[in-house]
Amino acid sequence: MKKTAIVLFLLLFLTGFGFGQISTPAASPTGTVKQNVGLINIEIEYSRPSVKGRKVFGDLLPYGEFWRVGANSATKLTFSGDVTIGGTAVKAGSYALLAKPGMDEWQIMLYPYSTTNWMAYMEETPLVTLTVNSEKITTPVETLTIGIDHIRSESAHLVISWENTLVKFPIELNTDQAVMASIDRTMAGPSANDYYAAASYYFNEGKDAKQALEWVNKCLSMGPERYWIVRLKSQLQAENGDYKGAVETAKRSMELAKEANNQDYVRLNEKAIEMWMKKM
Repeated sequence: MKKTAIVLFLLLFLTGFGFGQISTPAASPTGTVKQNVGLINIEIEYSRPSVKGRKVFGDLLPYGEFWRVGANSATKLTFSGDVTIGGTAVKAGSYALLAKPGMDEWQIMLYPYSTTNWMAYMEETPLVTLTVNSEKITTPVETLTIGIDHIRSESAHLVISWENTLVKFPIELNTDQAVMASIDRTMAGPSANDYYAAASYYFNEGKDAKQALEWVNKCLSMGPERYWIVRLKSQLQAENGDYKGAVETAKRSMELAKEANNQDYVRLNEKAIEMWMKKM
């Protein structure tokens, strides 16, 4: 009985240690960035070390040596669609990001993602290699920050900033090609919304204004007048040089906006009318 009691006591004692672990914060906490660009999503997963009074580039991180662009595991980039980086086609999927920081330039490398162990990639041939300028910034960045900036429908920049250094490189997309293909497919049997979406895209991207005006007219012929659709028509009339027609259409859009109590569109139409009347 005594032996059994001792064994049970030891089991309970040891089990208590297993469930009594202390939780502490990570020195380099995990960060995740999710950003829609054009028609695709870009996700960045990385660990975020802080300067903590140290000299980072050229000291903590020697120039010319591999760096995981983070801490702990390999930094991971995921693209939901195909992109182009440094002139190289990059298929949809996940990639490990490594770099070799320099005083004035960095070498950026991208590898198909296969493991969290960033050192494993050092022996592999990168899919993408490009050299970018390193910029000095006046406002220090305490915690490593990777983000997506300069967002356009066809491109964006991946930006790395830490300590007093900023590095960025472009990510190019085939948005226009994909949208045009979608428009071609959809226009075989379009709805009013399809006509509006196509006309709106053409207007925003500076494409064929005559074609866009034809589409917005078809949209309006298929459903009730909406102030935002009528405003688009006025903008396309102006793009085609029909300022008189644009003014009349903008007045109609303004009436509809007032009925809907949308003061933003009332002001937009007022400014457009004032501008176009000067061109008549």
